[in-house]
Amino acid sequence: MTDGPIGGGTDPGWGAVADAFARNFTDHGDVGAACAVVVGGRTVVDLWGGAADGGAGRAWTADTLAITFSTTKGVTAVVCNRLIEQGRLDPDAPVARYWPEFAANGKDGITVADVLAHRAGLADCTADLTLAQICAVAPVVDALAAQAPNWEPGTAHGYHARTYGWLTGEIVRRVTGGSLGGWFATELAAPLGLDFHIGLPAACEPRVARLHPPVADAELQRLIDAAMADPDTLMGRVMSGPAGRFRYDDMWNTRALHATEMPSSNGIGDARSLARLYAACLGPVDGFRALDDATVDRATEIRSQGTDRVLGMPTAFGLGFTGPAMLPPGVGPRSFGHAGAGGSLGFADRDAGFGFGYVMNQMQLGMTGDARTETLVRAVYSALG
Repeated sequence: MTDGPIGGGTDPGWGAVADAFARNFTDHGDVGAACAVVVGGRTVVDLWGGAADGGAGRAWTADTLAITFSTTKGVTAVVCNRLIEQGRLDPDAPVARYWPEFAANGKDGITVADVLAHRAGLADCTADLTLAQICAVAPVVDALAAQAPNWEPGTAHGYHARTYGWLTGEIVRRVTGGSLGGWFATELAAPLGLDFHIGLPAACEPRVARLHPPVADAELQRLIDAAMADPDTLMGRVMSGPAGRFRYDDMWNTRALHATEMPSSNGIGDARSLARLYAACLGPVDGFRALDDATVDRATEIRSQGTDRVLGMPTAFGLGFTGPAMLPPGVGPRSFGHAGAGGSLGFADRDAGFGFGYVMNQMQLGMTGDARTETLVRAVYSALG
């Protein structure tokens, strides 16, 4: 049950989304959350509710922020594809063109597209790094440049759960001269009025919702615990690495994990920012367009599909975005975006013409998807008719 009233509202005809959002608290275990939909540049849904901290009773308000885990990867994909659109980054060029040190140990042929489509063979950073070194970024970037691939690059794909962010981050730094989070803030967040951050400013820290660790069904929890605890499996090393330093627990509520730039995992923001960003990939939002049609065509072409070397299940990736098969059931066939561990989601439907965002602070893991986003997405399509 929600600990606070539902705030915000919807345009006429969008009440089904508000109803589904409210049911997520009564029926599907949400603690605090927000949801937004932008159609044709206009916000038609902007909802928030529940508790930003379930233990302290702090209410979720209009300006509450939440960590989004891998939903961040979609935001990072917008950054990289905008640089491609500007002619500053070539997806077919070797990474070493921009980052010469990266060519070490047989990595000279890895392309930018390989990195974005999880084909680089660097899902596991093999260096023994402390968490402080990882948060400093440079040590993990240097380690990735020096190490050999986990598999022959380009021959298979596997989910680069965290290394996707450090690899894309360093490529963007070499191209722009600044950090990926900083470039996003000035070139995309500022013109669109987004309250989303990769590398959270200290002034924003009091607005961040407290993350509540995952609730998983018993069988899935057993599988997760076994995989995360087994350093002899690629999945175990990737999902807990580098050096086994990561868990889905209270560590994500620390200032250190919020302040660093981890463009795969630690984007912090609100639902309306995700919806506005994805809508701006389809058309102008307040006069600003993030990506043009040709760029979206190229970015959403599936380059990796089939059994994932890391996850052991089918996945599919374009240039950083996932396609419909990895989004909630019922999305349109030309939808693209990215979901995050525990439930967050950002995506756009090119045919229906909307951007969608959902963030929350109660992580959930299940064998059959997430009922919260599935019911919200169904309600969106119902409202669209």
